[in-house]
Amino acid sequence: MLLNATFEPLTALSLRRAVVLVVCGKAEVVHGDASGLVLHSSKSEVLVPSVIRLSTYVRVPYRGRVPMTRAGLMQRDRYRCAYCGGRAETIDHVVPRSRGGPHTWTNCVACCAKCNHRKADKLLSELGWRLRVIPAAPRGQHWRLLAGVTEADPQWLPYLGEPAA
Repeated sequence: MLLNATFEPLTALSLRRAVVLVVCGKAEVVHGDASGLVLHSSKSEVLVPSVIRLSTYVRVPYRGRVPMTRAGLMQRDRYRCAYCGGRAETIDHVVPRSRGGPHTWTNCVACCAKCNHRKADKLLSELGWRLRVIPAAPRGQHWRLLAGVTEADPQWLPYLGEPAA
């Protein structure tokens, strides 16, 4: 994860990009990899980073809406089925797309395969089901970061502002 100079989370980035920023002096390692791995070259060695911080502040312009992704939706719902509370494996549209339901944060929920199959293209009122939690678009700076990451490193949690899962 890349932090701004003010410790604000900016993005998740590849190991290669993180090491280049550290070696060029543009960033410093805040937390190394939990396994303690070290990369060696002929003249130096670098701790494999998990969290790095930029040396100078970067102004981040307008932050738009959080993009709707499978990873982000699963993080929002904490990998729990919106209908039964079991382990979620799929995504379900509350109002099915075949009935005009949009593909938005407010119409999509994490769902287990059993409930998704039973619901099919029916409305909740037809089945007599209720949602455990009303779906809403996530808010906060860290959601832009988490929307594209399948699993967050536990060392990232102090910088995300809210617990991810």
